[in-house]
Amino acid sequence: MTVRTAVAAPGTGRTVPVPTFEHLVRLTDDTGLFEHARHATARREHGYCTDDVARGLVVTSREAAPTAEVLRLAECYLTFLTHAQDANGAFHNRLAFHRQWTDQPGLGDWWGRALWGLGTAAARCPVPWIRHEALLAFNRGAWCRATAPRSMAFAALGAAEVLRTDSGNEPAAGLLADAGAVIGHPGSDPGWPWPEQRLTYANAALAEALIISGDLLDDPPALTAGLRMLTWLLRIQTRDNHLSVLPSSGWQSGGPRLRHDQQPIEVAALADACATAAALTGDHVWHTGVRQCVDWFLGANDIGEVMWDPATGGGYDGLTLHGPNLNQGAESTLALISTLQHRSAAGAGVVVSPARMVP
Repeated sequence: MTVRTAVAAPGTGRTVPVPTFEHLVRLTDDTGLFEHARHATARREHGYCTDDVARGLVVTSREAAPTAEVLRLAECYLTFLTHAQDANGAFHNRLAFHRQWTDQPGLGDWWGRALWGLGTAAARCPVPWIRHEALLAFNRGAWCRATAPRSMAFAALGAAEVLRTDSGNEPAAGLLADAGAVIGHPGSDPGWPWPEQRLTYANAALAEALIISGDLLDDPPALTAGLRMLTWLLRIQTRDNHLSVLPSSGWQSGGPRLRHDQQPIEVAALADACATAAALTGDHVWHTGVRQCVDWFLGANDIGEVMWDPATGGGYDGLTLHGPNLNQGAESTLALISTLQHRSAAGAGVVVSPARMVP
């Protein structure tokens, strides 16, 4: 594969690759997206999960000028999600390779991410029938309510996509408002401005959900709370001018903080949130945050290792003390693509073309 690259923002000394969907194609069959890989080879024995398929629909729908191949991926992922959804709007999460569901429909993270994917497809996909079918499935699921903050935060991201194109969509507006209530606002402690006493995974999604809720629902306290949370989250995850995200073990308030293993999903969530904040506020600090997220994959991290494979287009599964985990599963590859889709914001004025970036 010839990797297309682009000039990064001045002063970074790095080139930013244009996102490639080549590894997603490798991990996708006519049913869905395989969850795990051994290096670049799909591990069929682990089957598929709605969590990853939903994120696949997010990134394919975000492409401004998708190729026919990317649109085929979007169609496959949409079909999977509509098959996973039950009549009440809940979703199965795990499908075995032999096409048997191994769980019951529920409202966990996978429900929230499914609505995120469906809402993004309904708002952004250039294919009319995909937009239509995605909106039908989104509306069915948007009447449900989860109790977990992250499930609601992911669903809120999909609701925001729908509301930006249809401000009168009642299920989306109600879901976004309820998500803000479930997430909550941080307390007054300046040393821990977070609504939970433990940071776990995809933390920036909580802040982003409050930011978009405050903006779209005209709720200034929610917007202020979300920006305060994101400011703190970016600050505590910046070390020596590079990104050092919280590890998979998380961080308890008052407890020790470890630095490994770092997961690409944390970087992708932070990139999304910073890009949203940049679009709303224009503040340069958020453009810097997006650029640090992009640079994390390119080697500006705690051990100076590149976190993707140019030969395959796959993202590495984690950053350990001893180097990258070289497996290239769906989650890490989607995190890579999602982050690189913000490359123009990271470049602060860089113009993107299909083949290259021109400063």
